[in-house]
Amino acid sequence: MKAKITPTQTEKVLRDEDFIVSKTDPKGRLTYFNQIFMEYAGYNQQQLLGQQHNIVRHPDMPRGVFHLLWQTLQARYEFNGYIKNICTDGSYYWVFANVTPSYSSAGQLLGYYSVRRKPRLEALNIIKPLYQDMLQAEKQAGAKGAINASTDLLNQLLNNKHMSYEEFIFKI
Repeated sequence: MKAKITPTQTEKVLRDEDFIVSKTDPKGRLTYFNQIFMEYAGYNQQQLLGQQHNIVRHPDMPRGVFHLLWQTLQARYEFNGYIKNICTDGSYYWVFANVTPSYSSAGQLLGYYSVRRKPRLEALNIIKPLYQDMLQAEKQAGAKGAINASTDLLNQLLNNKHMSYEEFIFKI
């Protein structure tokens, strides 16, 4: 079960050479993670193994982003995006994440493989206010309408820019 962590305003910034790597089973439970993941998240191996990957989900992340992530993965595509994670001490760190579904030779889903790296500051300057707007839309819509509200806001932005989500993410 995910422990209640009180977020702080302390940011941990990934080093340029850092790559956070993890693998999960089809249900999103951690089956592998590298030392860099444990370093930033603040957990040890015993605390992470078998836990849901969302153990590091920061409350500042819009639900609509994770809805898009899962839609993309279920359609058998890889997902790229900017994610804010929380550490055991309440601090946070931003990553640029690539999440890829992994399949057996028979086409059976084995799980997910994710590599995260230091995000570009210029991209975060665009993503942070977007995520704040998405969170505000979710709060205004309430629990039942939250995902649709933030997803609609993101889709409106993409339509105005005449871009797909992937084009937007790689352009910023």
